[in-house]
Amino acid sequence: MKAERENAAIDLQINSSIPKYIQIANSIADDILEGKFVIGERLPSIRTISNKNSVSRDTAEKAFKELRDRSLIYSVTGLGNFVESKDPDSNINVFFLINKPCTYKMEIYNSFVSALGENGQVDMYLYYCDEQLFINAIKKNINNYNYFVIMPHFRDVKQSHINYTPITIKAINSIPKDKLVILDNSHSEISGSFPVVYQDFKLDVINALNEGVEKLKKYEKIILVYPTKAVFPYPIGLLEGFLEFCSEHQFESRIMEEIPVGLEFVSKDAYIIIEDNDLVNLVQQIKEKKLKIGDDIGIISYNDTPLKVLLDITVLSSDFITMGQKAAEAILSKGKDKFKNPFLYIERNSL
Repeated sequence: MKAERENAAIDLQINSSIPKYIQIANSIADDILEGKFVIGERLPSIRTISNKNSVSRDTAEKAFKELRDRSLIYSVTGLGNFVESKDPDSNINVFFLINKPCTYKMEIYNSFVSALGENGQVDMYLYYCDEQLFINAIKKNINNYNYFVIMPHFRDVKQSHINYTPITIKAINSIPKDKLVILDNSHSEISGSFPVVYQDFKLDVINALNEGVEKLKKYEKIILVYPTKAVFPYPIGLLEGFLEFCSEHQFESRIMEEIPVGLEFVSKDAYIIIEDNDLVNLVQQIKEKKLKIGDDIGIISYNDTPLKVLLDITVLSSDFITMGQKAAEAILSKGKDKFKNPFLYIERNSL
């Protein structure tokens, strides 16, 4: 054990929005990448990390799992955790920065890794829409990777979604443009030439709803459940696209924050749901009222998942597999194209 880490104490920020296990993982990862641990060296034990930092054993275990997921350490039963060796045959090391943990972000990641192939080493990091965590991750890893694949989504002072902030733009501009790939959001705020696989949230919603307009005409009102207080805020373009679509086709519309308990249904309303917990709540209440989904009440959900396939729910969804593939293709071909990712209207029996 090197002297720098003998006490295994980590400077945890108690009031930080960053989970403690992520802070611990980031601290150990920094020491590994800075060479303070050598390849094959045993790390402090879970018990030591727990005791020295006054955290639960579960928190320490989650930190080590995070490090294993980043391919920085490996475990040997009965012996402990050791610093991993990078694959010597890997010549593409990618820093993959995701704003939140969810099914469809992982679909992008898995598609990207698969398309990149065996010569790619991809380390995924989460920044929870937190600009300081985002900046720190880039700053600490700026010299450790060949490529930086970034999904920019942040919160403003009112906790609403914002594409970028001035300091995150500065951080992104610190990355050499021949190493940068931007996914999932706008790109015009960033200077230089680099590949992008982007969404246009407002236009995507308008075009997708236009594909389903004939089905929507049988409903008397369309209700968008758009959460403004979500932990991970949603782009305002979704709301703007919905309002423009309803105005263009003269649909009566309403905006709701969430699906409340004891919702009073009006037959022939259609709901557009963004969050999965609202979708589950809505479906349960419709069934309790013995109403028929797709007839009495219409449902469209945002972003496809296996749950929505199972429930036979119509969706508006970006093509996440294509997004990951296109990002990998940009790296492999060293291209600099701006690619508008496909956005799909997938009709099922809920509408």
